[in-house]
Amino acid sequence: MSELGIALIAAGSAITGGVATGWFTRSAGFRQAEAARQAGDRQADALLETVRMTLREQAAVRLADIRRQTYVRFLGVAEARIRTERTGRGRGDDDALLESALGEVVLEGPVEVAAAAQDVVDRLRRHESPDSLLSAKAAFVTAAREVLRAPSPVR
Repeated sequence: MSELGIALIAAGSAITGGVATGWFTRSAGFRQAEAARQAGDRQADALLETVRMTLREQAAVRLADIRRQTYVRFLGVAEARIRTERTGRGRGDDDALLESALGEVVLEGPVEVAAAAQDVVDRLRRHESPDSLLSAKAAFVTAAREVLRAPSPVR
């Protein structure tokens, strides 16, 4: 074989080897890029879920705080009204404050706590005995505590 033939074979081999190496390198690069994209997607999904969970937890805490404030306000107003019922001395706006506090409890809910608050107000309106009023107030406190202890789903 002549030198030209050997040179052509060597050049052809080099070109073929370069093309084959380039093809495999390109394929490996595509696989690595796809794997990196999928890993990035999983990482982004995990981060988004963490953010969602944090936001749900914060919303649940805010809801519990608002409910706690509402229930405490109702208890304060109900206690003032019970004291007025016992002593005959109170402020002229006790009934209006009680209705307002009841409305807040009904609005904040849940139904069990609102029903217990309504029971307190109904017993006050019927001028029931102090024991009956204390029993209704205790039922309200129990219902409120259960709601405030339970993890609240945020909607």
